Amino acid sequence: MPQALVTSPLTTEMIEEVIANLPIQGRIILRLLLIQYLDITHEEILYMVADRPDPRCVSGKKPVTTMTQESITAMIDRRNEYRRRARLRRERTWLQCVALDNQAHMARALAARAAALLSARGVSSETIERLRTQARSAVPATTLRLLEESWDRNEIPAEEYQKHRLVVEMQTQLRFAERFKKRLELAQREQRTSDRTTLADHEIGHIWGIPAGTLAARKVKFLAQYLTLLQSKCSGVAAELGNRVSLDFWNETMQVLSRTSIERSIATYDGLEGTESALLEKLTAYAQIRIPETVETKLWNSLVFGASSNAMHSETTRTLFGLQRLVSIQKDLDHSDETLDEELLKRTTRISKEPESLTTEHQAGPSELTELQQHILRSFTGEDSSGRASDKW
Repeated sequence: MPQALVTSPLTTEMIEEVIANLPIQGRIILRLLLIQYLDITHEEILYMVADRPDPRCVSGKKPVTTMTQESITAMIDRRNEYRRRARLRRERTWLQCVALDNQAHMARALAARAAALLSARGVSSETIERLRTQARSAVPATTLRLLEESWDRNEIPAEEYQKHRLVVEMQTQLRFAERFKKRLELAQREQRTSDRTTLADHEIGHIWGIPAGTLAARKVKFLAQYLTLLQSKCSGVAAELGNRVSLDFWNETMQVLSRTSIERSIATYDGLEGTESALLEKLTAYAQIRIPETVETKLWNSLVFGASSNAMHSETTRTLFGLQRLVSIQKDLDHSDETLDEELLKRTTRISKEPESLTTEHQAGPSELTELQQHILRSFTGEDSSGRASDKW
């Protein structure tokens, strides 16, 4: 008799229901641990304020009350700050994965269209495949310098020049695609780690303001109670579906909650790249992969880590303004073959040399002075009584 598959009947609604049925101390513990997914109610904030030990008891003075407006506001501020940091970390890792996946897709598409354009210009498939394998070790700067020198000496026609430029562009996009793929794997690992990260004990203690021993005892007690209630609830649902139940309910909880929608934050411009228009222009070039390879890493680090020297660092955490705008620009790009071909041809077409007729026209004598120019000239040289220009200067 084949065994039933281990499938989790756990849902977000089930998790929230089990937490809501815990005592208020248990609800607070679980919601603080999962603060990047769950919210703490105002009632629970008031309980935490009242539950904090009064330091005046230690000094022997009689406590009056700890429930003041200042203490409530301070508790709300600490809750908001930790929640904001946790959710910004989750949003940042998600934006990184989305942006890098889009960049890798664009690089592969541009490389494929460059190969198609080379094939249409008579380059054999064996040669294209050999150029693909050499992409990692190719040095584009030297190739472009020699190509420009040959063009300036009229040693290469425009069609041959464009073929070489398409080869350089194809190899560059292949290197970008490999770079984005490796970076995406790292970002995905960081995202999985971030989704399973909970608040540490000292962070919960800072919000709640209770001793570490009291916090540890409550944490052990109510985590065990939560997992027991969740197991009994899942066992009943799994029995109805005829499935086996996974025993690792805490990891299952984190996996289910990590699939919930991500709350988008409102980021403000922080001075990256000097002006907002300059940043958007550079992000557009980045999304179309029109920036040099040497500049790309610095720009990406400034977007992810806020490492640009041009940023004002007004945010207490890493800003998400650049990543949000980059993803928005990527969504608006046209990935059709016709658009990509047009973009590649625009990049690789060399501007033709200036015709000689235009050169001789520029070398012609100066035109006659206009009436305004004559008036300005007379104001500097002066006139005599006869109206002729004075010769005393």
